[in-house]
Amino acid sequence: MRRLARFLDDERFLRFSDRAELQLIKLLGLVLIVVMVVASLQLVTALLVGLLLPGPAWVGERLTGLLGDLLNLLIGLEVLQNITSYLRKRVVQIELVLVTAMTALARKVIVLPGGAESKPQLLIGLGVAVLCLALAYWLVRQPGMPLLSRDRTRTAPARSFPEQDPSVPPDGAVLPRSEEHPHG
Repeated sequence: MRRLARFLDDERFLRFSDRAELQLIKLLGLVLIVVMVVASLQLVTALLVGLLLPGPAWVGERLTGLLGDLLNLLIGLEVLQNITSYLRKRVVQIELVLVTAMTALARKVIVLPGGAESKPQLLIGLGVAVLCLALAYWLVRQPGMPLLSRDRTRTAPARSFPEQDPSVPPDGAVLPRSEEHPHG
């Protein structure tokens, strides 16, 4: 029981959790690399077979399918970049996540089947999603945004033990109202 209590100590548990998280991320990255290699080989094989054997023309659904497959690979590469970036800097880079989401949304728009124009709710939804992602990306790229300080949110690793809140005493007792807010 004492061993379990020591393991569940905040600092030890967070170190264990950090190591486990890194190993899982590496495993996911490795799995993604294998999937990307296999998908790339399948795409190249399908393309070569399509070029060498007679079949439907490369205009229309066949070309749209090829573009969709290429964009799927690009999205996979962007996810892999998100993983490797996290391993390097220990932070999730929101710009990469937004670019990946924009690529996925662009893929969705590009591969819309014929007749999608008869579904106005779908088109409006995709349009709103495009605008929201574009606005989010623009906001993140703004240099003067106080909530998105470039120094802290993009390159600094998360700290396992945040600094003690000065309004809370170390023993966790609640301060009297007059001491808690000296100016009001």
